[in-house]
Amino acid sequence: MVSHVVVVGGGLGGLAAAAVAAARGHKVTLLDKNPWLGGKAAVLNLPDPARPGSNQGFRFDMGPTILTVPRVLRRIFAEAGRDQAQDLPLVRLDPQWRCFFEDGTRIDLIEDVAKMAAAMDSFAPGTGQGAGYQRFQAEARRLHEISEKFFFWKSVEGLSDTIDLKSNFDPNTMREVLALRMGKTVAKVIRGHVPDARLAQMLDHFCQYVGSSPYLAPAVLCSIGDMQASEGIWYPKGGTRAVAEGLANLAASLGADLRPGVEVTGFDIENNTVRAVRTAGGERIACDAVISNMDAIRTYKELVGGPVGAKVARKAPEPACSGVVLYLGLRKRYEHLAHHCFVFSRDAEEEFDAIYKRGIPAPDPTAYLAAPSGTDPTVAPEGGEALYVLVHTPWLRPGHDWAKQFAPYRQTILDKLKRTAGMEDIEERIVTESALTPVDIHERYKVLNGAIYGLASHGAWLGAFKPGNRSKRVKGLYLAGGAAHPGPGMPMVMMSGWIAADSLDQDLGGRGMSAAAREAGMPDALRMPLAAE
Repeated sequence: MVSHVVVVGGGLGGLAAAAVAAARGHKVTLLDKNPWLGGKAAVLNLPDPARPGSNQGFRFDMGPTILTVPRVLRRIFAEAGRDQAQDLPLVRLDPQWRCFFEDGTRIDLIEDVAKMAAAMDSFAPGTGQGAGYQRFQAEARRLHEISEKFFFWKSVEGLSDTIDLKSNFDPNTMREVLALRMGKTVAKVIRGHVPDARLAQMLDHFCQYVGSSPYLAPAVLCSIGDMQASEGIWYPKGGTRAVAEGLANLAASLGADLRPGVEVTGFDIENNTVRAVRTAGGERIACDAVISNMDAIRTYKELVGGPVGAKVARKAPEPACSGVVLYLGLRKRYEHLAHHCFVFSRDAEEEFDAIYKRGIPAPDPTAYLAAPSGTDPTVAPEGGEALYVLVHTPWLRPGHDWAKQFAPYRQTILDKLKRTAGMEDIEERIVTESALTPVDIHERYKVLNGAIYGLASHGAWLGAFKPGNRSKRVKGLYLAGGAAHPGPGMPMVMMSGWIAADSLDQDLGGRGMSAAAREAGMPDALRMPLAAE
């Protein structure tokens, strides 16, 4: 008997879940309130005022722009017997980031660990930063291996879901628990190896993939350093939007019914089991299971409702940060920018304290820039740039009024770029622009209090844990997205969709994962060539 699965939300997690569930033989209906599919991986097209009527304007990826851990995509496509490299070609980026500091210094983060260590020694000679970086990466590699063994590719909600504590006298288990460095923060581990304030600040920003403070996040997130060094940073041909389109096309080709413009308003739950979803148009869609790609806390509060929803909402962790995004069409690109850049704040502790503890925009923020025209000339008119600027801000609190705050904070951001990134004439180069504020993000994507990355990964002991993909509260409900395990960031969100579909498939007696998909998602698959490599 074919099971009917409804996926609520067509972000990257929902699209991944729909594709995998359909590939496993389930009937899939995906509903999204927006008129497009892809969630935050949307596209913004702005015309060039200098060329009215021209097809060549400025094209922006509106949400995520950094793709790591490409084997997640490989596994999803392999579920359907497809080759991701053919269907969704990727271009490897190295240097991975270009870093600008307040004192006028610059350094590139490069993929090769030994070469990066040498660059650090040149940047801060005589201080041993390079050797410290190599020690940091060795620790990150160990944490990555443990994450792969205990956290990835399965539904996890707490420590008992990962490590068998009954075996705590097993020396191997104890070694792995100790290797997690529980009780230490990301910032503490980094500075134990790389004390130079600028280089430490650069490594801190692995934590920004998950929208959290390195001073509050658990040490296991240092594993991101090895994921990036060993698996690379990639640009999908056509931009991040190509990932959403590729997943949507894959799901549709497998028979999934993709329905944008349909908002889900609630679930019908009987005997603590999901039986149907209800839409704003009055439709009731019966189903055997639901995968929600909506924010996990809002799923419980708004769609499950009742005592269960209220209880989850009361116990919800702190949201991750929000942000201000500027989409700036420049008449002339800056040749000194790399595809990805970080323009760092003057003081890391001041910045993170403002955002995560005081709940106010940082007075001197770090700005992340994506300047893709050097990699993909189609994003802007010849010689121009579709510049994406993201500055993290607190999640929405009472008293935040972004209708009034936005204009002065936009100027703060531009002044930062002029002062620190050598972009003194940026205001003269802007020919068109748009923006998102935390309020826009909250309303557009149904996230919790405007939090871009779902729930914060705070707490040196258990901060890495998120709501599990298989609900322990409602039978037949599965969760995907940045507010579910394993958390935010493009690869983790897509992995969450895979886990939700795999868990559902196991529970409904489906066909399971193919040998090809299993192989495609293994770390050893990284040794195989990728498209455009």
